[in-house]
Amino acid sequence: MSATRTADSVDPAEVAKFEAMAAEWWDPNGKFKPLHMLQPCRLDYVIAQIAAEFARDPKVDRPFAGLRLLDIGCGGGLLCEPMARLGAEVVGADAAARNIPVARVHAEQSGLAIDYRHTTAEALAEAGESFDVVLNMEVVEHVADPPAYLAACAALLRPGGLMICSTLNRNPKSWLMAIVGAEHVMRWLPKGTHDWRKFITPDELFTLLRGAGLDPVDRKGFVFDPLGWSWRISDRDLSVNYVTASVRPAG
Repeated sequence: MSATRTADSVDPAEVAKFEAMAAEWWDPNGKFKPLHMLQPCRLDYVIAQIAAEFARDPKVDRPFAGLRLLDIGCGGGLLCEPMARLGAEVVGADAAARNIPVARVHAEQSGLAIDYRHTTAEALAEAGESFDVVLNMEVVEHVADPPAYLAACAALLRPGGLMICSTLNRNPKSWLMAIVGAEHVMRWLPKGTHDWRKFITPDELFTLLRGAGLDPVDRKGFVFDPLGWSWRISDRDLSVNYVTASVRPAG
């Protein structure tokens, strides 16, 4: 099975958008500035959830040693690299071919061994790959078939494994903030990066995760503070950006 074939859930138009921006992944003031700004908040959540699920102490050196982790839709490797530094065995996968060389070169320059692949969740599942952790960050709103995509991601988890999935809520506020604000006013992202109709509400995502055979265990909001020009994690405000954690039942 070719690892680069187009799977049912891959939207070629969405892949093309991110391929066009590939060279800018590591520019904190470039087209991916919003992700660089969100990065500390995302990392805090990811580290806390993995540490809690696998009883790891994040304060020790390489706390995630022995865990195999997949970052699906890895882009330039913004999450792969800190996970590798924390000791995880990391596979970064992306359907956009141009992202992979960018990620590989940056990892080599950083002295990190990360297995980057131009492939899809479906291809990895069909190949029998399995992981303790799947990071599925800001991807589901870009695929053509969210149920099929999430089912493939769930199939990649070992029993007792953890998937962290973040995306955008669908409501008037998210349209105003993520489309009008981020793409048209602030120009943080190229126009057309997101399609509001593909945004998914938290309840819809929990239903999709359960349909994929996972047990949702947590959800939080990522909230932007325009006064402090920073992001924070919220227990209550999931109105725009939010993140979920779910586990594959152990038996």
